[in-house]
Amino acid sequence: MSNTRVKTVVTGAVASLALLLSACGGGAENSGQSEQNQSSQSQQSGDQSGQDQSGQDQSGQDSMSEQGVTTVDDIYGPAASKVPTDPGNEGSAQGMADDPVGTAASNNPLLTNLTKAVKTAGLVDTLNKSDAEYTVFAPANSAFEKLDPATLEALLNDPAKKEQLTNILTYHVVPERMTAEELGNAGEVETVNGKTVPISGSGENVKIDGANVQVGNVPTANATVFVIDEVLMPPKQ
Repeated sequence: MSNTRVKTVVTGAVASLALLLSACGGGAENSGQSEQNQSSQSQQSGDQSGQDQSGQDQSGQDSMSEQGVTTVDDIYGPAASKVPTDPGNEGSAQGMADDPVGTAASNNPLLTNLTKAVKTAGLVDTLNKSDAEYTVFAPANSAFEKLDPATLEALLNDPAKKEQLTNILTYHVVPERMTAEELGNAGEVETVNGKTVPISGSGENVKIDGANVQVGNVPTANATVFVIDEVLMPPKQ
């Protein structure tokens, strides 16, 4: 009986030891698999993060390439309702968006006086350059009507005044596209004239050298246009 109990105890101990070793071995194997899975997940996460970062970089590049570019939906201002709404009308917001700014302005009923001035100064081709980008402060017809009639008549019809007219008009053109928000953030912008135009306010309340925006963020093929209620005069030397 004693020998039988001893054999039973030994057999039970061996079995227990075998179970313990098996359990330990299985735990190590599982741990190895778990670490391998975690490593694989970390690598995938890193790859995805890299892809995301690449996407962000690309998005940033796209954002930079679109600086100052607006859409018809971005147009604002108290006179916006005076712009034709028929998409088939070349003077409508949709019609202007497809044309370079010189042509677009000539089709807009708010800018007939400006169009005449631009033609007199010989600036149509310059404004229509397809490889150029501008921000244009476009005086509305009512802005020209505020000028002394004799002065306006001389600017538009006297060849001796052409240089002065050109200086005035180029003071209304910035050689890069900017939105209302970007103008407000800048505080001032240098024009094609070489002089600096002060900007006050922000967003849709931005003012251009004290002039109010009647229609802002108007897109054309090569420019962003702000119709204003004053003819800006460049500062004297």
